Amino acid sequence: MSRRKKGLSFHQKKKKISAGIVREIWSYVFLIAASVLVAFVLVYSVGMKTSMLGVSMEPALYNGQEVLVNRFIYKLLSPKVGDTVVFWPNGNQNTHYYIKRVAATPGDSLVIRGGILYVNGEAYDGVVLDKIADAGILENELTLEDDEYFVIGDNINSSEDSRSGNIGPVKKDAIVGKVWFHMASDRLGMGLMEK
Repeated sequence: MSRRKKGLSFHQKKKKISAGIVREIWSYVFLIAASVLVAFVLVYSVGMKTSMLGVSMEPALYNGQEVLVNRFIYKLLSPKVGDTVVFWPNGNQNTHYYIKRVAATPGDSLVIRGGILYVNGEAYDGVVLDKIADAGILENELTLEDDEYFVIGDNINSSEDSRSGNIGPVKKDAIVGKVWFHMASDRLGMGLMEK
């Protein structure tokens, strides 16, 4: 006669992992790894990271803030009024990037009168909050050529931009890309660039 054990049994049953579950886990791991790789390649092939130097774009961007730049978009499209762009001043690639907002596009006429920027005869309705103290090259009316863009800083009276004779209108081939995201910070947080 066999005796039956009473009480607790410490004998463990072996758990079996089916091949289907293992395949499913590996497929998830592969998909996640592939997604991370594709995202990494896209960000670094069509994008770049740079920092804002100076206070010329406050309050939208502040000194030292890092931004992500889409280098691919202007290969397909042209910059529009309101876009925040990164460019080489005078096409000089031996200097740091400038970050400014597009105020006028090719064919537009500009002038500053009474501290107000006029584009095609109408007051500029962009982000400029202050009266413009220095008209620079816009004391006289200027008409942009086919591949020229006029860029300004949001903090207009603390900005070296297209009004300055040493920068002037920016050629399309000097524009590196469009700012599309600014990085987190203690001051402002992070977010997508709107206009």
